[in-house]
Formats: sequence, structure tokens, C-alpha cells
Amino acid sequence: MSWKRIKIGKEEFEIPAGYYYLIVFGILLVIVGITIFMSFYTVDANEVGVVLRFGKFQKITYPGLHLKLPWGIDKVYTVKVDYQYKEEFGFRTVRPGVKTQYNVGSYTSESWMLTGDLNIADVKWVVQYKIKDAFKFLFRVRNVSESIRDVAEAAMRLVVGDRSFHEVLQSDRIEIANLVRDYMQKTLDLYDAGIDVQLVQLKDVHPPDPVRDSFNEVNRAKQEQERMVNEAMQVYNREIYRVEGEADRLIREAEGYRINRINRAKGEAALFNAVFNEYLKAKEVTKKRLYLETIEDILSKVKRKYIIDKDLQNVLPLLNLQSKERVK
Repeated sequence: MSWKRIKIGKEEFEIPAGYYYLIVFGILLVIVGITIFMSFYTVDANEVGVVLRFGKFQKITYPGLHLKLPWGIDKVYTVKVDYQYKEEFGFRTVRPGVKTQYNVGSYTSESWMLTGDLNIADVKWVVQYKIKDAFKFLFRVRNVSESIRDVAEAAMRLVVGDRSFHEVLQSDRIEIANLVRDYMQKTLDLYDAGIDVQLVQLKDVHPPDPVRDSFNEVNRAKQEQERMVNEAMQVYNREIYRVEGEADRLIREAEGYRINRINRAKGEAALFNAVFNEYLKAKEVTKKRLYLETIEDILSKVKRKYIIDKDLQNVLPLLNLQSKERVK
């Protein structure tokens, strides 16, 4: 039987030739297996793979099973491009869920900001972003997460510093968020970071804790003032509308009375002219008719009538002067 001499370190061993070839075959089989195992890699559904060959960018691969050169020739970095990343400022989420728990500890260094009217606002906000270029995200900027936080904080301080405290607190919150997002996007594009800023949202804006109670007292006083002003305006408007309505009613009544008097005067003038024209045509007939119409109008209003001859004398004994009825 032939023997083979094997040296392992400083020791030498003699083994049968058959076992020697078996060991060599096993080693080769392990090397081949490792090589095959290292030649495949998988990219998940929401990821892309960045392939470097000898440290130089080679290609971008998409979800699925892929081949690569083993033994460190090709290196693959997977990046989640369909995942929405989030950075929180002024607070941290401890436990997300239906009742999300937050940690609002000592983050004043990033949340306290000087406004345009030289007041301090405690601003808490969130930045959400996605990776739009995996290669740039990995290799263009060192420590991308810290760079994003620095850019976001600088943008927020710049925009808040141009506005008053009440604008930051109430009226301009949406505009501030949009301006911060645009400023961040321009800056990160300038850095060639491969980041797409999706959303900037102001979660909470309030005065710093040491002065919050005083600020709330001022707000309550202003709200009370506004309430009293609104109540006074309601009374004022109610009285004004009532007085205006009364004035409008009187004006309409006067206008109606004016129109009525004018129409009656026009009608009486027209009647007089018509009678006068008839009088000119037949004076005696018209005079007689007017006399009879007047007598008829007067006598129709008298209940008891006595008709006597104008030449009659001693008429008193004929009248019933004892009657209690009034003689007309």
C-alpha cells in the first residue's frame, strides 16, 4: 500500500494514498459548494441591489434571484427603495400602535427655535422620505441619516426665523411645512444624496415649558376678550338691523302715503277738470246736478227730517220738543 505524506503546520503525517485523494476531493467539493453558494444572492420585493465589482459600480439589480462573482469579486448592497423612512424632531416614538407612546424628553436642542419676532417656539415635526437612487444614497454622502437631520433642522430654523410666533403657532403651519420640504429637497439634490422628501409635517407647536402657563393665561384672556367682543357685536347687529328695519318701514309708509296723496290729488284735479268742462258746456244743468248731489249727500246723513214751507209762521208749536232724541 502506498502512503502520502501530508504536512500540517510543523507536523507531518503519512496517510494511505486512497484517503489522501478522498480528502482532496472532499476539500474541492466544499470549495465548489461554497463558490456556488456565494454566486447567488436574493433581492427582496421592496429592495434593489447595488453591485460593485472590485469596488467599482457595476449595475442595479431588482427583486429576485441573481448571480454574482464569488469570493469578494462582486459585493452586493441591498437598499429598501419602496420603504418610507421617518425622522422625528423634538420627540421620539417609543411604541407605535393604536395608542402610540411618545418620548418627549430632553430634545429641546433641536426643537427650540427663535421666531422672527424674537420669541422662542417649541416645534415638533416629522420628515418622511424615500430613497430614489440607491447608489447615490450609499456612496455620495457619508452618514445620510445624520445629513438629512441636519438639513431638516437647518431648513426649519430658517423658515421659522422669518415668521412671527403666532404665524408659526396657527396660521402658517402648512406653508412652513411645504417650504421646509422644498428647501430640503433642493439641498439634498445639491448633495446628490438620492433622497426624495415625501412629507414634512408639524406635529405640535407651543411655547417652551417654562413659559407655557403664562402663555395659556394670555390666550385665555384674549379668548375672553374675543367672546365679549362677539357678544357685543351680536347685540349691536341685532339693534342695528331692528333700527334699520324700523327706519325702512317708516320710509316705505311715508312713500306710500306720498304716492296715495299724489294719486288722490291727481284724481280730484282730474274730476274737477271734468266737472268744469261739463259746466262750461251746460252751466245751469251742471249747477242743478251739483246742487242735487250735494243735497242728497247731506240729507242721507240726517236721521229725522222736517220739511216746511219757507213762508210758514209759528212753526214751534208743531215740533215735539219733549222728545229725548236729538233733533237734526
